Amino acid sequence: MKTGPRYKIAKRLGATVFEKAQTQKFAISAERSAKNKRRGRGRQSEYSKQMLEKQKVRITYGLPERQFRNYVNKALEVRTMTPVERLHELLELRLDNVIWRLGLASTRRGARQMVAHGHVMVGGKKMRVPSHMLAVGDKISVREGSKEHGVLVGFAEKFAERPLPSWLVWDAKKMEGGVKERPTAASADPAGDLVAVLSFYTR
Repeated sequence: MKTGPRYKIAKRLGATVFEKAQTQKFAISAERSAKNKRRGRGRQSEYSKQMLEKQKVRITYGLPERQFRNYVNKALEVRTMTPVERLHELLELRLDNVIWRLGLASTRRGARQMVAHGHVMVGGKKMRVPSHMLAVGDKISVREGSKEHGVLVGFAEKFAERPLPSWLVWDAKKMEGGVKERPTAASADPAGDLVAVLSFYTR
């Protein structure tokens, strides 16, 4: 998926869309750009705000438009919870996102590569599909031959410094764990205003 110059996009949508943009230097530059835009621009329309939120969430999770729209459609079809809760759940339970949440990769993009290269197993079987949808009770582990690979060297020590989301369980020494419960807005911060995202697609 092409996203253009990353820092330019991050200035428009917010630093959270790319982990590497979350620095003090970038924050100062972004604030300066925002002030300049406010001087030369009138009031932003509701449609424009919704579109920016949609782009922010989509790019944060690294999704192409068609795939993101499919998640939105699935969320709108649900009857057992609110569409906002379901959309958040669909985004968070992607395998690449869970790998990132566990700290096995420093970025979601890195997590996608880790899965695609066959370093991750789900239910004891190698899984190469980053978009694979996990469910409560699913077991995740790092393939035995990958435990000393690249960024995973010394992982147990690095993991001790990173807070573990309450909806996930992980044994840093064994490099295995799983999904304990469904992610909620309280246990996994939404990447943006999901109400605005749904409004964009249903207006």
